Amino acid sequence: MSSIRYDRIHDTHVIIAPERLYRPDCSFHVEEAQNVEPNCPFCEGNESMTPPEIFAIRKPQTLANTAGWKTRVVPNLYKAVQIEAPHVHHYGLFEYHEGFGAHEVIIDTPQHATSMTQWSTETAVEWLKTLRARVHDLRRDQRIAYISLFKNEGLLAGATQTHSHTQMIGLPFVPKEVRENYHRSYEHYKQHGTSLLESCVQHEEEHQERIIAKHGDFTAFCPFASSYAFEVMITSKKALGQIDTMSDESIQTLAPLLLATLDVLKRQLGCFAFNLVITTPPLQEGSAEHGMLSCVDEACRFAVRIMPRIYKYGGFEAGTSVFINPVLPEVAARLLREGIHV
Repeated sequence: MSSIRYDRIHDTHVIIAPERLYRPDCSFHVEEAQNVEPNCPFCEGNESMTPPEIFAIRKPQTLANTAGWKTRVVPNLYKAVQIEAPHVHHYGLFEYHEGFGAHEVIIDTPQHATSMTQWSTETAVEWLKTLRARVHDLRRDQRIAYISLFKNEGLLAGATQTHSHTQMIGLPFVPKEVRENYHRSYEHYKQHGTSLLESCVQHEEEHQERIIAKHGDFTAFCPFASSYAFEVMITSKKALGQIDTMSDESIQTLAPLLLATLDVLKRQLGCFAFNLVITTPPLQEGSAEHGMLSCVDEACRFAVRIMPRIYKYGGFEAGTSVFINPVLPEVAARLLREGIHV
């Protein structure tokens, strides 16, 4: 029997409808692993095929824009916003900003890995450290109010390059949904003295139905009101900082849990497309309530959200923003919990 669940984290409703798992044309839309591309601009040795790098983790004594890197960050060639645009806000009936912002591509690995599930723990650690460095750098630009940090893997998830990569878009405003989510978390903190995500993890650990695995301070679980089949969130009850302030020790703990979660998802689903989003609170004064910015780590926990794209969505979801998920989160969590190895 279906149920309508309230997603307290994102302030939305989700319809959990297991019966729809058996409707016609409701098969997994699985993508096969891609072949190596001989002229891939993200592969080591093809550095001249991208714009000059902004940042890189490199082997000692190697020069910028040459081989010898472990991660590499370049401007997006097809950028949605650009740092060179005027930082001008036009008011009026048709209010708009100039196309100012930052749009960067993090090339996750020099090898032509087409999936994050192919990474080593060392690669995941270097990736997280690269994200930390870039968000820390962009935070110093007072014109950027919010940074979206995300990874699209597979055609169904919106990826246009097969080589494993991540994107970062810095905006001069905070998107409405993001602003409301963080305001809701701050209000929960003021009322209860704990962050909303901390309360959710505490509840999940007490009931254990949707817990997948725990590693150090981090817990992986399927949210109670998962919008996506086999959706996973990884977060911590403790305040460990945000992506740009997280310690090396926390990164070393998070990396193997993240890879183990992706590995067990792949063993359950095959080669699957997914979106991965890392939370990044508003950055500057004026972009959020002053009180929240002064206690952001306590009020807003760092989190990773993995959203498998194994089903297509249609007009109902587009018109209502209410997702129909045909897989019970409790069932997904049990299958993943039984197979995970951290």
